[in-house]
Amino acid sequence: MKDTTITENILYIGADDKDLDLFESQYVIPNGVSYNSYVILDEKVAVMDTVDARRREEWLANLDKALDGRAVDYLVVSHMEPDHAANIQVLAEKYPEMKVVGNAKTFPMLGQFFSIDLSNRSVVVKEGDTLSLGSHELTFVMAPMVHWPEVMVSYEKSEKILFSADGFGKFGALDAEEDWACEARRYYFNIVGKYGAQVQALLKKAANLDIAVICPLHGPILKENLAYYIEKYDIWSSYRPEDEGVLVAYASIHGNTKQAAIKMKEILEAKGAKKVAITDLSRDDMAEAIEDAFRYDKMVLAAATYDGGMFPCMEDFLHHLKSKNFQKRTVALMENGSWAPMAAKNMKGILEQMKEIVLCDKVVSIKSVMKEADIAEMEVLAEELLAK
Repeated sequence: MKDTTITENILYIGADDKDLDLFESQYVIPNGVSYNSYVILDEKVAVMDTVDARRREEWLANLDKALDGRAVDYLVVSHMEPDHAANIQVLAEKYPEMKVVGNAKTFPMLGQFFSIDLSNRSVVVKEGDTLSLGSHELTFVMAPMVHWPEVMVSYEKSEKILFSADGFGKFGALDAEEDWACEARRYYFNIVGKYGAQVQALLKKAANLDIAVICPLHGPILKENLAYYIEKYDIWSSYRPEDEGVLVAYASIHGNTKQAAIKMKEILEAKGAKKVAITDLSRDDMAEAIEDAFRYDKMVLAAATYDGGMFPCMEDFLHHLKSKNFQKRTVALMENGSWAPMAAKNMKGILEQMKEIVLCDKVVSIKSVMKEADIAEMEVLAEELLAK
């Protein structure tokens, strides 16, 4: 298990979930996910968020061990999504003197999830408000739409700790031996990606804080080289390409479009593309395809025509990109059709609804099976794409 030590008086009490198949019922998590929760032990005791109901008993046991007989004075609610807030009512009933700390948008939402009267136990905070626990003091920073409207983060100034809500989180249990950036990127673009402007606003606020440790609600506690993580978030939330490269994303019915996509990858590599990733939109993880689309500065879309449009998995991919605010990329189009190719026209129609998308003038249109003449056209398209 990765190091969950924070400080002598700030403890990790979260839990891993390795049994869940799909996070938010849509994202595959082969290495599980962590639900992070923390407790600050001072003259007053504050719990920083709860966990998913799936790990309630483990979380309560971790909390009881950390408390060592003490009671909870405050529960700080950073985010009302159920994977973090499912146990608010349980904790409020267990500690009837405990106050719940949130902002003006937290409590109406809390009433939608739970049947509990907190009218005399609510502490409503706003931007810049503080909560003293003794030698520790929390300052609250509002982060609306990162990625729900009630989200806020908390900064503990004596130990320079940022409790960052879903910010800087990643898929994977804490003992998963994997690259942080890969699963953090997939997590970011698929869950938070639409809200780049709001993340940029939060980063500007965070720049005024002296941060030594970042405690997210998913993934490892970040203690070293924080500039690396902050730079990644700045790149991602400003929609700048992270790496030079090309994603070739294809939607093939009988395999002919697939063969053309594979050939296009070979052509791009032969012409000097630094990195070429390829994905089968019918079979590969859609969330990873979204991640790669945002990661690289260029993309080739290759789709078969289907029902006068495009093969459905390509349409689904493009609608996902549009919903996540995809922008600032260069895209080349390839289509296939046995009698009336229409995929390119339909792909172009969706792409033109996105911001700052540069489309190659050349479009490769294959009739059923790739031929030498098509390969010559793909060579021309590859040169145009790499030149842009």
